[in-house]
Amino acid sequence: MFLTISTTGTPERPATDLGFLLHKHPDNAQAFSTSYGKAHVLYPEADAERCTAALLLEVDAVALVRRGKGRGGAPDAALAQYVNDRPYAASSLLAVALSGVFSSAMRGVCAAKPELPTQTRPLRIEVPALPARGGADLVHGLFEPLGWTVRAEPVPLDTEFAQWGDSRYVSLVLESETLTVAEALRHLYVLLPVLDDAKHYWVSSDEVDKLLRAGEGWLSDHPQQKLITSRYLSRRWSLTRQAMERLELVRLAEADDSEVEEIDNAVEAEAETEERPTPLAELRREAIVTALTEAGAARVLDLGCGQGQLVQALLKDPRFTEIVGVDVSMRALTIASRRLKLDRMGERQASRVQLLQSSLAYTDARLKGYDAAVLSEVIEHLDLPRLPALEYAVFGSARPRTILVTTPNVEYNVRWESLPAGHVRHGDHRFEWTREEFRDWAATVAERHGYAVGFVPVGLDDPEVGPPTQMAVFTLSSVHEKEAKAA
Repeated sequence: MFLTISTTGTPERPATDLGFLLHKHPDNAQAFSTSYGKAHVLYPEADAERCTAALLLEVDAVALVRRGKGRGGAPDAALAQYVNDRPYAASSLLAVALSGVFSSAMRGVCAAKPELPTQTRPLRIEVPALPARGGADLVHGLFEPLGWTVRAEPVPLDTEFAQWGDSRYVSLVLESETLTVAEALRHLYVLLPVLDDAKHYWVSSDEVDKLLRAGEGWLSDHPQQKLITSRYLSRRWSLTRQAMERLELVRLAEADDSEVEEIDNAVEAEAETEERPTPLAELRREAIVTALTEAGAARVLDLGCGQGQLVQALLKDPRFTEIVGVDVSMRALTIASRRLKLDRMGERQASRVQLLQSSLAYTDARLKGYDAAVLSEVIEHLDLPRLPALEYAVFGSARPRTILVTTPNVEYNVRWESLPAGHVRHGDHRFEWTREEFRDWAATVAERHGYAVGFVPVGLDDPEVGPPTQMAVFTLSSVHEKEAKAA
């Protein structure tokens, strides 16, 4: 198996910076042992104008079979376990070698020159023989949405007998000037085994985490997300479903909060008036701050914090001594950090705020022991079958004394002149509840977990259809509060 990564440069930005990014010196040829052979890294060319790093993977077919990883043929085709394309065609084995040999580069780490990993640069990747189950069209469909210019030429079965047609292999060339080396490596790590549509090692539940780590920032919005996820996880339905659910949470978390606010503002603007109405998003934050103040909360969780608007509002009030923003998306947390200017914040103020990456579909011990938790416009983005998981993680495991949940009131939608009949307020909303539906859900959750619940209208409380946003205020009963503290 063979793969090259090339870049060009200038005297100011020499191409040999590729050596720093890959953590492999251009003057040295290095070899790395793997459980299925040996990986070599060398540089066919390396100067300021052009630098190429090559990864050559020597696969020991006998070692693969002996380790139980060479199931390349049917059970009765013993010879196929030893005589196959594994030593020559890029596959999941090459992807594993990439992650092992270039692990720091994939994470975007460069201690010697920390500014390099975030810089885009001209990149050219060549893979002479790549299995492509789905043909060249699929190769284009996988890489082009990620910013690559793709040339995928089918390899003929035999040049002397053209009538035999093309093989299932392509010669691949990828070019881009808008990607970082880390992004390029993560694309290859995921998509090489997807195109091969086979993995040559046992696929367990930790493969979901590997997929989401390598796919962060691009997989949640990829048009071929379902195919990529299914093939990467060897079509194991339970793992694929788990990954798709987590990707859905990522996609929700990566939604631009400012866009959501613009939608709120747009549906509110029924007509031009002399006095512009207060945006609904701002009214929600005011209602939340008021409810937290009335509950006497000092240590607050903002669950699904997105880009940090509520965290920013809470920081302005010194009564909130500890504020933790929680989100599944590192991209959203990075934007929140920039919004809050954490890197320039004074030490005392910075000690009050923390941003954590965590999924609300799973329990997290770090979220226990807080006075209050806020789920602002979160639940309606989840599929209904996923709500019990969130309910247990927040109400059953974290168990803060006060929990605030806001969600749209679908009955109020008829008041938005700019919202077509029968449409929800945002394209990602999986449901929007009536007041009765929300109250029934909240009452059931409260009874199940030992909370009392009350309801607060947010925005104009229309006498016929109610408020645009409905908020439930859950308060842990004194008996259950003692039990929670004891736990």
